[in-house]
Amino acid sequence: MKIYTRTGDDGTTGLFGGNRVPKDHPRIQAMGAVDETNAALGAARAVLPAQAEPMRTLLLRLQHELFVLGADLATPTQSRASVPRIQEKHIKSLEEDIDNWEAELETLKYFILPGGTQAAAMLHLARGICRRAERSLAEALDTISQNSYVFCYLNRLSDLLFILARRANHDAGLSDVRWIQ
Repeated sequence: MKIYTRTGDDGTTGLFGGNRVPKDHPRIQAMGAVDETNAALGAARAVLPAQAEPMRTLLLRLQHELFVLGADLATPTQSRASVPRIQEKHIKSLEEDIDNWEAELETLKYFILPGGTQAAAMLHLARGICRRAERSLAEALDTISQNSYVFCYLNRLSDLLFILARRANHDAGLSDVRWIQ
């Protein structure tokens, strides 16, 4: 099978098990931002130090889950195609991860600037991209039937990425940089 199909040369792309939509459709925009989030997580994993294996393992799990989320987005809920779907258990798992990774961090009472270590900066970037996926999906909600857990997942994931960025800095001995007005 070749990587190119030529079917998208007219500015459309196919959803799994169904219709073709314009490549600028909000659903496709959300799928693209999910792909970018996944790539940013891969970049963050690549720069994490060896002693950060628990975080590397978590990021790998999140990358796998983002593939599930992408398949979920690419497959309308009314489609007969069978794909794994984001479920409530995925959201609960993210909430547990947030609580566990945040436990050692100082409670924030101010805004912080993204940055710090290279891994933390990549995680902050991934969070920003994930927020874009949320915005695109929010725009699409009026026009598509979608698994309601997908939006919840993206919202929790962006929170987790914020905590992981802070934790990457904490574990490297760096303090959060306070925003000064």
